[in-house]
Amino acid sequence: MDIGATVTRFPALACVLLGAAAACGFAPFDLWPLTLACFAAWLWLVHDAPTIRSALWRGWLFGLGHFTINDNWIQHAFDFQQAMPPTLGYAAPVLLALYLAVYPMMAAGVAWRLGSPRATGDRTTPPGWPFVLVFGAAWIATEWLRATMFTGYAWDPLGVVWVPVIAIARVARVVGTYALSGLTIVVAGALISVVQRRWRGVTVVAASIGAAFLISHDDTVPPAAETASLRVVQPNIGQDQRGETDSTVMIHTLGGLSGRSDATPRLLLWPEGVVRDYLEGGYPNYIYDVDPAAARARLARLLGPRDILLAGGTALQFERGAVTSASNAIYALDARGRILARYDKAHLVPYGEYLPMRPVLSAIGLSRLVPGDVDFKEGPGPRTFALPGFGMIGMQICYEIVFSGQIVDEAHRPRLLFNPSNDAWFGRWGPPQHLAQARMRAIEEGLPIVRSTPTGISAIVAADGRLVASIPAGRAGAVEAPIPDALPPTPFSRIGNAAAAIVAAAMLLLGVAIRRRAR
Repeated sequence: MDIGATVTRFPALACVLLGAAAACGFAPFDLWPLTLACFAAWLWLVHDAPTIRSALWRGWLFGLGHFTINDNWIQHAFDFQQAMPPTLGYAAPVLLALYLAVYPMMAAGVAWRLGSPRATGDRTTPPGWPFVLVFGAAWIATEWLRATMFTGYAWDPLGVVWVPVIAIARVARVVGTYALSGLTIVVAGALISVVQRRWRGVTVVAASIGAAFLISHDDTVPPAAETASLRVVQPNIGQDQRGETDSTVMIHTLGGLSGRSDATPRLLLWPEGVVRDYLEGGYPNYIYDVDPAAARARLARLLGPRDILLAGGTALQFERGAVTSASNAIYALDARGRILARYDKAHLVPYGEYLPMRPVLSAIGLSRLVPGDVDFKEGPGPRTFALPGFGMIGMQICYEIVFSGQIVDEAHRPRLLFNPSNDAWFGRWGPPQHLAQARMRAIEEGLPIVRSTPTGISAIVAADGRLVASIPAGRAGAVEAPIPDALPPTPFSRIGNAAAAIVAAAMLLLGVAIRRRAR
């Protein structure tokens, strides 16, 4: 079959298939060369669109294929609730993709209008650097919008495909993930120049990648400190078992994997939501199955004298004795059973932890995916807590870690970020994608990140994005290691996503300037 002829004859179908194939460049497959090739072919199709409407259509179709495949793990979340038909899960990735495809559509429209000669009636000029640079700038802007609008959906920005190629991924420590996504568009555009045998632009891109690597590279990653250690626990209790696993069995399983040390202080790290008992006093008596002091004492018995436990649980808010909302929380507990700190998740998952427009949507039979009738309440945002013997520890729960530039308490930079999660909902694709995005956050911020999940993938990530230790999915276990040291603040940690705006503006101006000069 002549693939080129098929693409030319059926551009709409080609866009859908290219978008779907491009999703395989992310975890778990990590076929990033395929993603680059698919984006290069798609850029060419958008460039050759005869009208702005056609360019927008080709952009939207690419996004439809891409996000349907990339977000297929969402289907599995519907298998673990009873309020809605589980078969609805098969439609959920497509329905979400119908919306998310708007962002590639906008990028394609901007690039065609400002960068393609087709917009001025030229039907003969092949794709050139003005078009590619404008496309890269538009991609940065629309990807940032996707992560911001309607609470944001920042899952798998394009730059994350570079995590397996850590030397290139580290460019994000300077410019961040969204700018790296735009630069990835430029690399895809270089493939077009290779096909056209236009080597000057390819040489410039290769030199730029080399320069970016030299700027971002840092050989001074400090050795891990030996004065305290981390122990990350993964109980391998699946989402289908959690409802049948009572609090005593859960704690017994976690405690057996936690071990005990009376010598080296340990920061013991458990997954999101594994503590079923309410740990705080002051609630109405009808709330408690176990006295909160007794619940804390049971956990404290698992700790050495200088250990601190960080574990996911639930806090409640009341009005006139009735529960009005809940908080998805991390509790820090010492060996005396004292609560040292509580972090409340701030970036909640719509339809997961709360139901938007609840009166309307509940009336038509929709429900949130997390069990319970009370919506979760958002916390105040990134926080750093000083834990005795361990220093400044930052916390981000589950989905919060995917939001570039929004995970660190800027006033109190931590030495470590703890990211407990419950990835048991998300099939085979979700957990490795989640880990890859956590590794990108470590690179951006120059901070170690530790993930503990019920079924995997739990991991200790160094400040340069390397995996120090991990527990594979579907296996019970624990890993222990010295606390990795943080790097000095990175350029991105200082200026945040202003770096993406700077890179996008530079690419746009350069693309427009080259196009005008060519005229």
